[in-house]
Amino acid sequence: MTTITVDRARSNGTHPSPTPRLVELIGGPPPGAAAIEARGACAWFGDRLVLESVDLLMPAGQVTALIGPSGCGKSTFLRLLNRMHELVPGAALDGEVLLDGEDVYRHGRRAQEVRTRIGMVFQKPNPFPAMSIRDNVLSGLKLAQIKCHDKDGLVEQSLERAGLWKEVRDRLHQPGGALSGGQQQRLCIARSLAVHPNVLLMDEPCSALDPTSTRRIEETIGELRHQVTIVIVTHNMQQAQRVSDHCAFFLAEENEPGRVIEHATTTKMFSTPDDRRTLNYVEGRFG
Repeated sequence: MTTITVDRARSNGTHPSPTPRLVELIGGPPPGAAAIEARGACAWFGDRLVLESVDLLMPAGQVTALIGPSGCGKSTFLRLLNRMHELVPGAALDGEVLLDGEDVYRHGRRAQEVRTRIGMVFQKPNPFPAMSIRDNVLSGLKLAQIKCHDKDGLVEQSLERAGLWKEVRDRLHQPGGALSGGQQQRLCIARSLAVHPNVLLMDEPCSALDPTSTRRIEETIGELRHQVTIVIVTHNMQQAQRVSDHCAFFLAEENEPGRVIEHATTTKMFSTPDDRRTLNYVEGRFG
């Protein structure tokens, strides 16, 4: 039995509660953030190599932003991390992806178990529109065959962690599709958090949202950063600076596959990068 301890915020949202809430999952992943690392990661679509030899460590309990122009392999790399790339017909891959030192592609490892430990939030909010808010949050447990003795407590906890509980607590049985775009995205975050992943991948989670919703998602990332490892793809350089601890700059030269040009702390990447191309990109000279 896995016991997850999560501190509740006080009513003013500024101080942790002295009384933690315990939610028990049976058969779920181990609790807490985990480091994830790519070693020599390559990806193909058919005969076309789209991503070549990516070596990148994304530290546990921190936010890593993947930046770079469109078409340089950022989203493909994100999908390599939780084995979604293999779902594309004709796709192929090489290299290793290590979750706390264990290769997620090792022989005999189930893809569903990997995707439970490494959750994904997509660019466009995708809650199940006819399913209730409550059932949306719990849907991942059924898919992963994880049992929970306190489903109501888990729903509340997950929505709190996603910053949505106060807005929807009186309408949990209404359809998730009735929420606003920003609320739907936070519902998708809550759905991913319900299975207690070690890593949360976010593929441009704010690109379809208004500034107010974007700010709320960024606040949610800040609140989650020490509970789960976050890897986010973003084209918004200001957002990358605001939310991330580390950055990796991807680039695909003409007729070449995407590669990581440079990775470092966010402060260094935006102030004194080693590669001139990185500086040109973060300063908006191309892309």
